[in-house]
Amino acid sequence: MGLWESFLNWLRSWFLMREMEISLIGLHNAGKTSLVNIIAAGDFTEDMIPTVGFNMKKLTKFDVTIKLWDIGGQPRFRSMWERYCRGVSAIVYIVDAADSNNLSIARRELHDLLDKNSLQGIPLLVLGNKIDKHEAVSQLILTDEMDLKSIKDREVCCYMISCKNSSNIDQVIHWFLRNSISRTT
Repeated sequence: MGLWESFLNWLRSWFLMREMEISLIGLHNAGKTSLVNIIAAGDFTEDMIPTVGFNMKKLTKFDVTIKLWDIGGQPRFRSMWERYCRGVSAIVYIVDAADSNNLSIARRELHDLLDKNSLQGIPLLVLGNKIDKHEAVSQLILTDEMDLKSIKDREVCCYMISCKNSSNIDQVIHWFLRNSISRTT
């Protein structure tokens, strides 16, 4: 039975490949490019060059092809966020959990983005990155500071991660896969 089931799953993967697009947004230096590199290749680089505009990385996890849009977080690029979030399977908003001074700006930018009619209903995953640093806030504090409980028009999930240590990255990938299943069936 196990061999037959494995064969059927392999066969399904050839014909039932699912695709999803995910936009990674957040303030500059939150860890968007680091997350892409960790998910795609398991690579973490301490000194990253800030994303200018956007980058796109396409990868396959199990039977899901994931197109990751890594959008620059500097103020001049934030006006592009809506354009890259329209029609995606999910929005991933990355927050530097160790930079409490920028949490109010991150909250304002997130809520301004989610107020756009074109983005209604798109699932949201908020990632508090850099939990490896002692000054990182907890998930409860991040949820409160980002006012996530006030968001009612979509699925909202929040995980705490560390790209540097690859902490909880598997949860992020599972969320992607679970979300692709619910959006394609």
